[in-house]
Amino acid sequence: MTDRAAVEAVLSGLGEAWNAGDAAAYARFFTEDADYVTFFGLNTPGREAIESGHRALFEGPLRGSKLVGSGEPPKVRFVRDDVAIVVAGGGSSLDGEADPGRASTVTYVLVREPDAWRVASFQNTRRTPVPGLPS
Repeated sequence: MTDRAAVEAVLSGLGEAWNAGDAAAYARFFTEDADYVTFFGLNTPGREAIESGHRALFEGPLRGSKLVGSGEPPKVRFVRDDVAIVVAGGGSSLDGEADPGRASTVTYVLVREPDAWRVASFQNTRRTPVPGLPS
């Protein structure tokens, strides 16, 4: 498997784990010391906290939610042979229908560890229309 394919497999795996509501599987894609920055600016540091926080979300307000893509492929850029930056669009759906109010641009920094590629940093930014600019 190429590095690009391995990075894209991490993204797919994150989506599958989210859609299954599986916080443990979701967290396994992150490094032990990862930073997870939500769309409202909260940083959840570390794999254990990422798992715990997502468990609460998957059992509570995001129960049954699904991730939806933007329809465009993610931009994957290797800044070193063991570090990739990914910028992608998408969001989550609470009722199976796309919700423009939940659309985000997300940025991942992935690192190649001895056994797999993992997310070292994640940033979620809600997409907000700016008057006078194309969305």
